Order: sequence, then structure tokens, then C-alpha cells
Amino acid sequence: MSSKADQNARRAAPDRLSMPSVFTWVILITFLALFIQGAMQAEVTLERLARGSVNLVDFLGDAVPPDISRLDIIMIAMWETLNMAIVGVTLGVILSLPFALLSARNTTPHPIVRFFTRTLVSIFRTVPDLVWALIFVVAVGLGPLAGIMAIIMDTIGFCARFFSERIEEIRPGPSEAIASAGGGKGSMIIGAILPESMASLTATSLFSVEKAIRSAVVLGLVGAGGIGVELSTSMRMFRYDQALTIIIVILVVVIAVEQVSSAIRKRVM
Repeated sequence: MSSKADQNARRAAPDRLSMPSVFTWVILITFLALFIQGAMQAEVTLERLARGSVNLVDFLGDAVPPDISRLDIIMIAMWETLNMAIVGVTLGVILSLPFALLSARNTTPHPIVRFFTRTLVSIFRTVPDLVWALIFVVAVGLGPLAGIMAIIMDTIGFCARFFSERIEEIRPGPSEAIASAGGGKGSMIIGAILPESMASLTATSLFSVEKAIRSAVVLGLVGAGGIGVELSTSMRMFRYDQALTIIIVILVVVIAVEQVSSAIRKRVM
């Protein structure tokens, strides 16, 4: 009897194949409706895709071989982009730490402070870096400073969230030992919380460097300095051969930074 019951249990459909709930059906139908509406508004048709393929072939034909006559200027612009990313991320990471400590449940001085800090970090994270760049271009004018300030805001939104989550996950033992010895909140943060979470904070900071370099390229398209300005100018002037050179330089630099960042993370983690 037991054997027969086991066989029937094995024949039964697993939970993942059970009938979805009404709520799940509503979500799926809503998603499908939005997808169809988006595809219709974008006018996704075979004719447009075919025409786009032809235009892409024409673009590659004009871009190959790449023009390296302005390679020195392109490298200077790429160096400016790297400077923007490094300065913006460094300042952003430094500013992210107090935001994270105020946002974490085990280090915040009060739940109300935690609520407002997390809300502010969410605002920083929600606003795209391109929008921050447009705001700071209006505020401080064209150039790398606007890009650096945009990267700072974006980095705070990215790092402060993950920093706070890591701080909340640390073992309470070391902090409790310092507290039992008469140490204050500052002693617990410096002596236990930061050392315990340092590896994760470092890894997150390195990820933000990779993110910032890619962002800095796009920020240049709206006048925030760097290689993006050169790429935008080349595309507007239909100098696709120069644009291809810029794209290759960006790819090489981004891949190199990712490799260095990965090597550092392996040593730290």
C-alpha cells in the first residue's frame, strides 16, 4: 500500500507546474499587454529590421578601416574620461560610507534617521546618471566637473545601498565584545564593523569603478567631458572611421579595467 502511494506521489506534478494564481495571471496578462503595446509603438516590423540591417552594413563599410589620424587626441580624451571616473568614484565611495552607516539597521542612531537616509539614497539611485549630468551641466557648465558630480551622485546611490546591506549582515559577536568592554558606537564601527565588512566594501567599490567608466563615456554625449564628446562629434559629422577608432579605444580600456578589477577582487575576497 505504501509502495503504491509512493508511485502515485512520484507521478504527481511538481509544485512549479501547478495552476498559477489569479494574481499571477493578472501580472502575466498585464506584462504581455505592455509588451505588445511597446512593440507596436516602436513600430517593430520586418521591413524596418531589413532596412536597418542594410544601414548597418553601410555603416561598417564606411567605418572600416578605422581612422587613427587623431589617435593622440582620442587618447587624451580617454584619459580625461578615466580621470572623471576615478575622481568621481573615489569621492562617491567616501561619501557613501556615512550614508551606509546611517542606513544600516545596526549602526543608525535612530529609525527615523535610517528612513530618511535610505529614502535619499533611493532618490540618488533612481535618477539616472545621464539626468544628473544634464542637471550639473546646467549648474556648473560644460566639462569634466559636471561629469564628476554626476558620477558622485550615481556612486552614492549604488554603493551606499550595498554597503548598508553588508553592514547589516555582519556577525554581531565582535561588536558585542567591544560593547561589553565599554566601547562606544564609534569604537564598534572602527574596531569591528568596518574590518568585518571591508572585503565586501572593496569589491563593491571596484564594481562601481567599472560602472563609472562606462557611465563617463555616455555622460560625454551631453557635454560632461571625456571621450563621449569625441564620439558624439564623429557621429554627427559622419566620420564613422574615427568613431570606430574611438569605440575600439573604449572597448580596450573598459576590458583592461575589468581585468584589473577582477584580479584585485580575487586577492581581496
